[in-house]
Amino acid sequence: MSAVALAAIVLAAVAAALRWLRVAQREHYLAGSATRFAMRWWFGQNQNRLLGVAVLVGLVGAATGSPIGAVISAVAVLIGPFGLSLFGKAPGPVAWTRRLRTLAAVYVVLLAAVLGIGAAVGEVVIAGVIAAAFTPLLVDAACALTKPVEDRLAERFVAQATRRLASVHPTTVAITGSYGKTTTKGYVAHLLSGTKTVVASPRSFNNRAGLARAVNENLVPGTQVFVAEMGTYGKGEIAELCAWVKPRVGVITAIGPVHLERFGSEDRILEAKAEIVADTELAILNVDDERLRKLADRLKAEGRRVVRCSATDTTADVCTARDAIGAPSHAPPTNVACAVAVALALNVPHDEVLRRLPTLPVAPNRLTVTTGQTGVTVLDDTFNSNPAGAKLALGQLRRHADEGHQRVVVTPGMIELGNLQDEANRAFAEAVVTYADRLVVVGYTNRRALVDGAKKQREAIVCVEDRDEAVAWVRQHLGPGDAVLYENDLPDHYP
Repeated sequence: MSAVALAAIVLAAVAAALRWLRVAQREHYLAGSATRFAMRWWFGQNQNRLLGVAVLVGLVGAATGSPIGAVISAVAVLIGPFGLSLFGKAPGPVAWTRRLRTLAAVYVVLLAAVLGIGAAVGEVVIAGVIAAAFTPLLVDAACALTKPVEDRLAERFVAQATRRLASVHPTTVAITGSYGKTTTKGYVAHLLSGTKTVVASPRSFNNRAGLARAVNENLVPGTQVFVAEMGTYGKGEIAELCAWVKPRVGVITAIGPVHLERFGSEDRILEAKAEIVADTELAILNVDDERLRKLADRLKAEGRRVVRCSATDTTADVCTARDAIGAPSHAPPTNVACAVAVALALNVPHDEVLRRLPTLPVAPNRLTVTTGQTGVTVLDDTFNSNPAGAKLALGQLRRHADEGHQRVVVTPGMIELGNLQDEANRAFAEAVVTYADRLVVVGYTNRRALVDGAKKQREAIVCVEDRDEAVAWVRQHLGPGDAVLYENDLPDHYP
């Protein structure tokens, strides 16, 4: 029976490793992520709570010397948590990169160490059950152990990018913000590209490795402007990027609760984002944001050069009234204002800016509009949803449904908002059932908050397990003249 228990433990450890290594990869190898998501999965749904009880009961049984208890615990770990697949489905299966293979090797070493300790004290079965059950902790330990090595390996790519920047010597524009940075980056590149040779960091390549790769692969002699999007999960990260990217112009689009669970407060978010303008010649700030307005005042008092951007304040240095400037309706006005400020600061003629404004691009999955298979109008706003963007998206939904036809919102809700997440999702759901006819709630991550927010219109709520089921519902119930807004989309490592 002990041999059977060990075989079950090995299978459970392999299955658990496949699940939680993938989660670590999806969460950018941040130590603690696997354990945080394990808590969500095991304690978020009744069926997984029951499975978790089976794991604990089996552990107790194994501790009392029962191989059957070890088998029970191992089988529960092997098949659970329910809903978290072994290899991944969305946005794609696990990618066995060099870094993930390294992480897996370190995990195996840690697992072997735990089993070795168990064998040394004559309790290898118990040690195996514990190791399999607490695989997320071992994966997080592997992330912590490999981070210094990965940072060191990345240094040569950063050094190469630093040399490339020094050789090509473009004017560098760095853009950050809790939201709007990718969209604004696209607007800046568009406004500049009529008169200058521009390279913008692709997609969301906004961390150390991504920016180094963007420079090394795309920056060529003759490039006049490099537009660098910069993201951060903590204090000091943007400062480290600026140390070698050396931006001349720094842009902050907005400060909001995105990644609040990592930062703890919006003031800390501001502090981290403000690193982007610490040493720039010019700071371009969205002063419709109260925190950025105060930052603009402080920088101005220090004698720094600041451009204030607004969608409403006509006393700002750049004010974008949509009807006056001809920007498309999908374009967030403050993002447009920041992009216009960059273009004017880099001496793009006013007439050229005005000529290009009506053709501002739509970033992928940011309120792109298409027609579905059944003739329904589809608004795709599935990338990085936030309270401000969700509000804008609801306004767009109203414009795209024909009179008398259905308006539907499909969403898993917004994430990484810390202790504001439930409140923000409740408020969003309340707004949805005011603007739309149906709210389709995807998954379990924010289901309780969304359903609670829409409780006044319970008949309007549809709950589904995943996005595939949501898409099937839309195809079955909507047709020509109807409109559906897909607001946010979570990868499948979220419950």
